[in-house]
Amino acid sequence: MNDRVFKHSHAHKLEDPERLKWLPPADVLLRLHLSRGARVADIGAGTGYFSFPLAKEIGSAGEVLAVDLQQEMLDLLRQKLEQSESPKNISLHLGTASHLPLPDNSVDLAFYANIWHELDDQDAALREARRITLSQGTIAILDWRSDKDSPPGPPQAHRISAETIVNLLQTNGCHNVACYNVGQYIYLVTAEQPVKQN
Repeated sequence: MNDRVFKHSHAHKLEDPERLKWLPPADVLLRLHLSRGARVADIGAGTGYFSFPLAKEIGSAGEVLAVDLQQEMLDLLRQKLEQSESPKNISLHLGTASHLPLPDNSVDLAFYANIWHELDDQDAALREARRITLSQGTIAILDWRSDKDSPPGPPQAHRISAETIVNLLQTNGCHNVACYNVGQYIYLVTAEQPVKQN
C-alpha cells in the first residue's frame, strides 16, 4: 500500500458531515443514470459513503459489490450494515483495483470514488474495470480536480487531471466519454464499455 492510499485510521474524515456539502452523492448519482435492479461495483468503497446511496438508487433487486483493499475499512462498513435500517443489497469484497475479486461481465457499473490517484497501475485497473463490466455498461471515475487547492483532498502532486482520465478511457476503446464537475472539488468522468466480442 503506497503513501497515496487513504488509510483506515483516518476513516472518521469520510463521515464528516461537511463532506456532504462539497460532494453531494445525489449530484453524482444524477450523472450515473442507474436503473433499478442494476449491479454496481463500488471500488474503494471505504466506509460506504457512496455504497449506501447507490444501494438505495438501484433498489432491492440490485446489488452493490463494495470492494476495498483494507479489511479495516470493510469491517467499519460491516458495522454500519449490521444496523437494522441499513440496506440489505450491499456485499463486501476484499481486493484491489488491479485484482478485483469479481467475475467477468458481472456489473453494469464499475465506480471509483476518489481512489484513481492512489493507484500504482492505472492501466491494470482499467483492464479489470473493463473485464468485470458488461457490454455497454459504464465505467465512472470520480477524483480530485487539479485546479483546486487542498485541503480537502490529496496534495497537488498526487492529483490526476480529468483530461488524463478522459484520454486513458478513449485510447482504451471506451465510447461516449463525458466529464463533469461535481461539487466544489471533484470531477466525474463516465464512459461506456464497447460491445464485447465473444
